[in-house]
Amino acid sequence: MNNKLLTERLGVCSWSLQPVNPDDLVAKVLATGVRRVQLALDPLRESPQVWSRTETLFRQNNITILSGMFGCVGEDYTTLESIRLTGGIAPDSTWEQNRKNIQEAAGLAAGMGLSLVAFHAGFIPHQQTDVNYAKMLRRLEEVADMFAASQITLGLETGQETAPALAALLQKLSRPNLGVNFDPANMILYNQGDPIEALRTLGGWVRQVHIKDATRTKVVGTWGEEVPVGTGEVDWRAFFATLQKLNFQGNFLLEREAGAQRVADLIVAKAVVEKHFV
Repeated sequence: MNNKLLTERLGVCSWSLQPVNPDDLVAKVLATGVRRVQLALDPLRESPQVWSRTETLFRQNNITILSGMFGCVGEDYTTLESIRLTGGIAPDSTWEQNRKNIQEAAGLAAGMGLSLVAFHAGFIPHQQTDVNYAKMLRRLEEVADMFAASQITLGLETGQETAPALAALLQKLSRPNLGVNFDPANMILYNQGDPIEALRTLGGWVRQVHIKDATRTKVVGTWGEEVPVGTGEVDWRAFFATLQKLNFQGNFLLEREAGAQRVADLIVAKAVVEKHFV
């Protein structure tokens, strides 16, 4: 896919490991067999007394941070409707707190020398005439500028909107540091289209991908189910073939947000990547 070895491009999402402290995180990362991480920045922001040793421990164990991730306050993932109403920077009730937190996250990312940070922006209206569309444009521009000040790319997570709707938004936003963190499973979980078709639509903006799998819901308006990589509906052969055609240069981050055997499931996901990476 490019000249960089897969070992340099393959990492694990720190939150997938549900770590209680940096030592726990290091142990679980090493147990997956990779030494690269997409690091959740919120624990460092919220509990520096616990997490301030993270970078030091990573260096001591030869673990590299490939990118960062932050969440937004007030998010409720109970149902598709609850996350539509509460997700990301869309709700007015949480915007001021989120703006403050995101500014701090941008500072943390800059201090670590990160080049990419991802997040779920929240529900983007499919109709550009919707009164909330212009508001989301303004907020996304402001957030993008917080990271652009430190030459950091901001990756928008896929899922809550269709790929054409996200592409239209990115075309309207005049922010060159805005890209996409593509998660094929999220397209299935949110029932927002075919992951491979979505990848083709968004290809020019994709800066990083999540390796996650899912099965689609049989009841419209409800969540699909996240499953171990290779057991769901993502066509991994087509996924990697499409990335190759797109000349994708970014990294692959193993993610698991369900189940009780996270390390084991991530090891399985790693094997799937190794099988299909060319």
